[in-house]
Amino acid sequence: MSEQSPNMVALMEHAAKALVEKPADVLVESFDEEGEIVLELTVAEDDMGRIIGRQGRTARALRHLLRAASLKTNKRYELEILE
Repeated sequence: MSEQSPNMVALMEHAAKALVEKPADVLVESFDEEGEIVLELTVAEDDMGRIIGRQGRTARALRHLLRAASLKTNKRYELEILE
């Protein structure tokens, strides 16, 4: 039985779409930057508050989720939320 590598872009996209009112506007792009993989999350302007949350709690939770899921890959990921 082979183990599949987790798809972090799909994970962040799925989590973000569950939080926003306009899931069609959610976009997650990834690129490699100095040894770490950066995921850029873009949502509709109206949904920005839902993604960030009160005092940044939701954004922090998304970053913790990404960090926990990336432990299996032995790669470093960073989530950037673009306005």
